[in-house]
Order: sequence, then structure tokens, then C-alpha cells
Amino acid sequence: MWRKAWRSVNQILYILYHAQEVVPLVEASMFRDVLAQWPSGVTVVTTVVDGVRHGMTASSFSSVSLDPPLVSICLDRKLYSHGLVERGGVFGISVLAKDQADVARRFAGMTDAEDRFAGESWSTASTGVPLLDSALGWLDCRVVHAYPGGDHTIFVGEVLSGRAARRTAPLLFHSRGWGQFADVLPDVATLADSGLVPSLLQHGQSGEEVRRTAHRVRRSGIRVRVADLTGTASLENLAWHDGPSRPGDGRIEGSALVESRLQARQAADRGVSVLETRASARDLRSVRRACDLLGHFASTPGADQRVVVLSDVFADERVDETLAAIDRLLSADATEVCLDDTTGSATPLQVRALLQDSVGLARPVPLRLRLRDNDRLGLVNVLTALKSGVHHFDTTLGGLDGAVATEDLVRLLGTLDVTTPVDPSTLDTLVRQVRERVSRTSSVAVGSGLTTTDPAPLPTL
Repeated sequence: MWRKAWRSVNQILYILYHAQEVVPLVEASMFRDVLAQWPSGVTVVTTVVDGVRHGMTASSFSSVSLDPPLVSICLDRKLYSHGLVERGGVFGISVLAKDQADVARRFAGMTDAEDRFAGESWSTASTGVPLLDSALGWLDCRVVHAYPGGDHTIFVGEVLSGRAARRTAPLLFHSRGWGQFADVLPDVATLADSGLVPSLLQHGQSGEEVRRTAHRVRRSGIRVRVADLTGTASLENLAWHDGPSRPGDGRIEGSALVESRLQARQAADRGVSVLETRASARDLRSVRRACDLLGHFASTPGADQRVVVLSDVFADERVDETLAAIDRLLSADATEVCLDDTTGSATPLQVRALLQDSVGLARPVPLRLRLRDNDRLGLVNVLTALKSGVHHFDTTLGGLDGAVATEDLVRLLGTLDVTTPVDPSTLDTLVRQVRERVSRTSSVAVGSGLTTTDPAPLPTL
């Protein structure tokens, strides 16, 4: 009994003794170095006191609760802004985009700007704090709790209003520097071919040869535009069907380009499941006409997909027009938008500039890209598009019409480990056969895929 009592006393003394021991903490420099490896978004925290605006850059922002909507910010008690938020009882959160590192630096006090708010457009909501219009989004909050957190204060804000504005990548803070998400290649890419049929006809191929070739390309895993009803070709001479059977027998897993309700009906009656129409990014009336036609496509039996081919898109001064056109087409329920390098003058920088905003704007509706191979930049532009989030492309077998050659793109995708539904061996056979037939009927140089036996050089990552 005494032994048990003595053992209990010893245990109590041991606990009391060690409770007074100071547990060693991580060194401050090591703590900062480890935290620097944690990537976070970047915000501008703003407040207003006595009608005067104040703001600072902060990454210590987090969501707390959905119901009620609560967020938190952690501010160093030594900061001037800490006292302002504590005094004003309100704050705003503006989430910065990847192209707003200059705003982050300005509000972090890393520039000589006298007025940090100058040069930007700001709005106010319920609390009156300034909110950045060009941010990815903003939240307007009032402080409901303030908790001590070491040398910081954890301010919990109730969100009174918010706005999600832009659809692009965020600005990130990592390893004491600002950056953005690394470009990630897609796992899968799909292909369409809108130039094969008209190019074969232009090079003197017979209607039956064109139909057979179109059928085999479709069988290889590529969606083929089998008819352009906006032209002057007779309906019976188009590559509707897979062989000598009558048009309209069964469904055609291809597309048809139309510009009227009548043509849409004719294509659907022939079994075409993908209806396409054209619009120009610089012509608002054509965009409106395309939107009207999309509404008719939606009510057309058998029309599974509604595609708009948007031309005149790759120009520095036309990005805003293109984004506005895409937004209109999405509102009209387009299931796919194809961005066409109409003049073949697109550069990698122009492709990047347009896609960095349009991909996010369109999501989840896919963007398809049709690129020309002028100046051997076609595959470079394709690689730029892949790294910008595009994984749907419109090419032409053999590069017959100056577009990027399908076989070159498939080869590029293979080297990047990007999967496609295309059967490469079948495609190689088709290219050889088309090259032989075209060389017999035409002596005109018709594209990179047909004027040399050497494939186009692949761009490097």
C-alpha cells in the first residue's frame, strides 16, 4: 500500500517538475524558411477610417465558415494597418490576378508611390472600404471577432457582399517572391479537321474519293467537316455519307458548316450531329447572328453539338472584342468555340495573351484552336496553346490548306505524352495515300505535309 502511495507521489512530483520546463521552439529563421515554401494567394487588404483609405498587401487570408460567411486575416500588431482595422472595424479583401504583381508591390510599400490607390479603379459596397475592380474578386467585411495570435491579431470578418470578376489565374506568393501556376500539359487532346474535304475537292479529287478519305479519317478518331453548305457545292456532291449508300442513312459523326436555319435542317436531316457556323470577333452583327442561329441549333433534332468558328481573334488590339464575343456565344449556349487564326499571322505571344483569359472565361465549354503553319510557327503556337490550357485543335490532313498538318500535331502530342483518340498508323497510311493522289492531280505546292518527305520540326519545351 505504501509503495503504491509513494509511486503516486513520485508521479505527481515528476509531472509538476517537467511542467515547468521550457520546451525549445523552432528557430525564427528556420520557421520563416519553412513557411516560405508554402504557396499562397495574394490579396490587398483595405480599410477606411475617417473617410481616408488605407491598404496593404497580405497573404495571411483564409476562409472560416460558409454559414454564416466568415473569413479571417492575420495582421502583425506592430503594423499601422493593424490599428486601422481594429479602429475602423471593417476591411476589404481584393484577390490579385497573376498580372497584378505591380499592385502587390505597391501595396507592400516596395515602390515610391505616394498614393497606392492611384492608377486603379475602385468601388465600394456595404462598408465603404475600397475594393479593386480589376481583381479576380473581392469581399466586403465587418469585424466580428478579434483573437490574439502571438505577435499577430486574428481578425474574423463577416462577409457582407462579394464579387467574382475576372476568370484567370491568381497571383501566388512563394519563396518570398510573386509568381503564378506552372503551365501543365493536358492528359488528352482531341482533333477535328475542317479543311480536308474542301481541299481534296480543290485538288481535283472525285466526290467518291473524297467521301472515302473523309470516312477513313473519321474512323481514325478525328471529327471531319463533311459539308460546307455556305458554299455553292451541290448537296448531292458533298461528303455526307460513308460510301455509296443513300444520304441520310444513319448518323454521321462529323460536322457541317451552315449559315441559315434551312441549311441547319438539311444537315441534321442528313444525320450530321455537329452544326457549325461562323462569326467574326470584330463584327458584332455576325456574333449576334451566330447567337440567333445557336438557338435554332438547340431545337434541331439530332444536333448534339453547337459550334461557332470565331475568326479575326489573334490581334493585340482585339483581345477585349474577342473575349466579349466568346462571352456572348457562351450565353447563347454554344457547346464549343473554335478560335481561328484567320490570316495565319498569330504569334506565340498573341496566342498566349488571348488564351490566358479566354480559357478561364469559357470553362467548362471547350475552346478549339485552328492555327496556320506560316513561317513554321504552327507547332510552336500549338505548344503555347497546350501550355495555356487548350486541348482541342482543328487541323488538316497533310496541311493541304496551309493549316497545321494533322500528322505533325499527332507526332508532337506523342512526344509530350498527351493522349489522342487518333490511331497514328492509320493516319500515316492516309497521309501517304492522299499525298500520292494529290501529286497525280496537282503540281501546286499545297502545304508542309505534302511538299516534303521530312516531317515538320518539333518545338522544344
